[in-house]
Amino acid sequence: MHSIRIFRHYMRVPFIFLAGIESIIFAVSFHAAVHIRWWFLDGEATLEPTILFTLIVAFVFVLTMAATGLYEASLREGLTGSLVRIALSFFLGSILLSALSFLFPPLGLWRSILSLTILFSFILVVLLRLAFFRANPSIFKRRALVLGDSPLADQLMIANQKRLDIVGFIPTALDDQKTQPNMPIIPYNKPLVQIAVEYHVDEIVLALKDRRGKLPITELLECRMCGIQVLEQQDFFERELGVLKLDLLTPSWLIHSDGFQNHLLTTLIKRFFDILFSLIFIIVLWPVMLLTAALIFIESGFRHSVLYRQVRVGENGEPFSVIKFRSMRVNAEADGKARWATTNDPRITYIGRFIRKTRIDELPQIFNILKGEMSFVGPRPERPEFVVDLTRKYEHYATRHRLKPGLTGWAQISYPYGSTEEDALRKLEYDLYYIKNHSTFLDLLILVETVEVVLFGKGAV
Repeated sequence: MHSIRIFRHYMRVPFIFLAGIESIIFAVSFHAAVHIRWWFLDGEATLEPTILFTLIVAFVFVLTMAATGLYEASLREGLTGSLVRIALSFFLGSILLSALSFLFPPLGLWRSILSLTILFSFILVVLLRLAFFRANPSIFKRRALVLGDSPLADQLMIANQKRLDIVGFIPTALDDQKTQPNMPIIPYNKPLVQIAVEYHVDEIVLALKDRRGKLPITELLECRMCGIQVLEQQDFFERELGVLKLDLLTPSWLIHSDGFQNHLLTTLIKRFFDILFSLIFIIVLWPVMLLTAALIFIESGFRHSVLYRQVRVGENGEPFSVIKFRSMRVNAEADGKARWATTNDPRITYIGRFIRKTRIDELPQIFNILKGEMSFVGPRPERPEFVVDLTRKYEHYATRHRLKPGLTGWAQISYPYGSTEEDALRKLEYDLYYIKNHSTFLDLLILVETVEVVLFGKGAV
């Protein structure tokens, strides 16, 4: 992806072009909104001030879109994430323009004009982005060059799907040249920065098992000074796959990396939305919950409870009783031994299979959220028997209890339903990513993608 340097900062040409088109969209939308509003009033808009204010509106919306990362090739959420970011940028832009209109009354930005501007702009911007995705998806991809060992380079190919174009692999040892990875081999016969420029590389990923005598520090520093990003392998997996790979996790990386922040404001916002959404869910979904309870009670022959309580491990390792609609037989664990749920588990009832598939069995956990034992988004709470065993075997497992457990989570939308210890470890990699990077925006993104999981039954047993 070609870049140009503006005020010593490298900007990607396609995104400059995209920002230019969208600024025209904002300008035209505002100009049209003013005239339509005046047309409904049988009046005539004053054109001269409108031109200046049109430029202000266009600048504000482009600024908020840039602030939400919409002019970067580092979007890891794909098209869905772009739509969420567009909506967020329009929300921020409308707040900023409303404030400007209040401070400068001559701007004349009425609510009807702002609403029409947002409506026109949103439709056109989304259509434009869709057109770019359809016509040339690679415009939103970064071009990466892998430097290092072929076994590690092969692992990186799993991320070479939608958001990345790995142009090739530069071996640093003769053995790596013999064992060719599943990507083009680029000979290391000239300075690294020259290779990067020739291939229009945005970043270099280091994939070296042993760095002694292999890491070209001076050349990597020159690449970095030229605006080419240099990534460690863990950083690459974190960004591309949304995981912290356990086999690459070291204390030094954890200490020096960003994240793992727990701001009071973020916590308060999270708690506010937990309470708000819980009340909304109860008001909207009480008929579904009542019908589910009735069906379970009928299926049990009017003899057994419709709810199931089970001890789980919560925030800071504190146990609590999670509430669910009963989806298994009453004597599912008559011997008292904890078992993982499996695909086509014979313990699941007929009604239970449907409510697990549609996630209806999780709805009573709304009351756990109201009590403050859970949140809408967070690592799924696990049973103490499994936690003790996994914590003893894997040193980072207890880290997932730093936050409140959630009704849904990053692991739930990113990984299929787990029924083994290996699945628990793979989900732990996603949970660690969430704990490190949790924010209000990430919570919103998870909630949006959870809708897809519920509608299409992705990952359910």
